[in-house]
Amino acid sequence: MATWTWFHRLASPPHVYGFAHRWTRWFGGFAAVAMVVALYGGLVLAPPDYQQKDAFRMVYVHAPTAWLSLMIYTTMAVAAAVGLIWRMKVAHAAAAACAPIGAWFTVAALGTGMLWGKPMWGAYWVWDPRLTAELVLLFLYFGYMGLRAAIEDPVKADKASAMLAVVGVINVPIIKFSVEWWNSLHQTATVMQLGKPKMEPSMLWPLLLMFAAFALYFIAVLLIRLRAELLRRERNASWVREVLT
Repeated sequence: MATWTWFHRLASPPHVYGFAHRWTRWFGGFAAVAMVVALYGGLVLAPPDYQQKDAFRMVYVHAPTAWLSLMIYTTMAVAAAVGLIWRMKVAHAAAAACAPIGAWFTVAALGTGMLWGKPMWGAYWVWDPRLTAELVLLFLYFGYMGLRAAIEDPVKADKASAMLAVVGVINVPIIKFSVEWWNSLHQTATVMQLGKPKMEPSMLWPLLLMFAAFALYFIAVLLIRLRAELLRRERNASWVREVLT
């Protein structure tokens, strides 16, 4: 019974708005501290790679942003599915709040990957399976946001964009396993794998901490955008007038 009470609270815009308002600064603060420590560990304390030298330090931005691009899309698709199945407006609002953040993380992953690829592969871009699938992910984010903006009826916009998000989630495992399914220039997994990671501990802990920092940053920005989305959707509700006054 308590589980269902908690679930029903998530469907309440005033409750979710209050939660987001209380916790945004905490997630943002923890993200800032973790990011500073991770940058110091990755750029100063970690030794140069024996092959890539200092160029490998791009991994401390590239890998976490790539992981977050997949995690955020999965979060968006789950929220969209919840909105479709249980008709929860808050879930649709959460999915809408995820999309721009995920798109920016995808842009960062592609951009840092191109900068890393030039010294490693001799080219900024190659039509590698993982790179191509990551580019498709960016187009899915753009398609989701564009579809929402193109439909004036909010209910229809929620349903249409949610269906696109749910269908597009099939691209997530394609990105994850592309280096194993096809011949690829991209290196195979060194951290997100079964068994012991292949990275040295002095290189690994800043990477994992940076991932945690970016995840906390994502949550903080998501809560900010979710508050704005709820205010926009519920602008005529009495609780919004109470909050604003």
